[in-house]
Amino acid sequence: MATIGVPTEIKADELRVALTPDGTKELVSQGLEVRIQSGAGAGAGINDAAFAAAGAKIVSREEAWAAHLIVKVKEPQEEEFELLREDMILFTYLHLAAYPKVGEALITAGSTGIGYETVQMENGSLPLLAPMSEIAGRLAAQVGAHLLERPHGGSGVLIGGCTGVRPARVIVLGAGTVGWNAARLAAAMDAEVMLLDRSPQRLRALEAYRRGRLTSVVSNQALLERLIPTSDLLIGAVLTPGDRAPTLVSEALVKQMKPNSVIVDVAIDQGGCIATSVETTHTNPTVNLHGVQHYAVGNMPGAVPFTSTEALVSVTLPYILGMAGRGLKETVIEHPELLSGLNTISGSVCHPGVAKALDIAPRHPMACLR
Repeated sequence: MATIGVPTEIKADELRVALTPDGTKELVSQGLEVRIQSGAGAGAGINDAAFAAAGAKIVSREEAWAAHLIVKVKEPQEEEFELLREDMILFTYLHLAAYPKVGEALITAGSTGIGYETVQMENGSLPLLAPMSEIAGRLAAQVGAHLLERPHGGSGVLIGGCTGVRPARVIVLGAGTVGWNAARLAAAMDAEVMLLDRSPQRLRALEAYRRGRLTSVVSNQALLERLIPTSDLLIGAVLTPGDRAPTLVSEALVKQMKPNSVIVDVAIDQGGCIATSVETTHTNPTVNLHGVQHYAVGNMPGAVPFTSTEALVSVTLPYILGMAGRGLKETVIEHPELLSGLNTISGSVCHPGVAKALDIAPRHPMACLR
């Protein structure tokens, strides 16, 4: 019988879990064994009894990691590297461009590492990243509004202003799922929003959904240099699948921003798109550099673990069912988008973006699967 292991997340302030009781029941009904580490769902409000009632075995950390298919939310932490092995498939958010030590550990162990964030459909969409991107984008606007308040270190600007007083100016870099959700929510709070992207086609596609004080603008470097110093809240939301995020805002440009303005760099789990961003945690979410508050939490959706867990499992479950029930090769044939999710196999790097970031020669994923 194929086994699926769900360890407790140990990354700082990570409260999500990789399966729900409903997802567990679906897997068990297909004759699969699900091992949930005791306490894995506590942070998301799911107790062991709920998993057990769905048919899971409640086990120790070592027993969960001993399964053939390990399903997680975040990349393994250093104390988990010793648990990696050649005969396992690890299915999780990896972000190896931002966390090269994880990539090295997977390569050394010979583990098959499949990154949710690089599973890509033929049309370019990222189905396993999309729900977390949607949540992160909405949180970015919400967090930014909070940090603009003076008691939280901000400039004291109400994001939506009030009658006779201007609202905050919010600049969003990138019109993907994160950026669009951040811009849309900020606009719904009556902020003055400028959504910047290099793709006129992407901005045109969003035009019909534009509401409130939201302007979409085709981005270029000169425009960034003019607009960013005028912003109250700057949200970085760019993504290059598998590779590091491009640095769009230099340190010199950050120095020109208003005192006590706010940066939310959602791209930090891919290295960040603001030169001055450093990864923070939910416990200590901000650092002040050059008089600007920087929020760059690497697992933003972890702040709302119940919503995030439900959203994540809704998209990962079909792939988990396939890999555990029929095997990796068969699932790739059925879901060819999974091929781009292959980051490492048997000591090789199979994704070109990841290989570039790690400065390692890639192998074609189909060659890795043979």
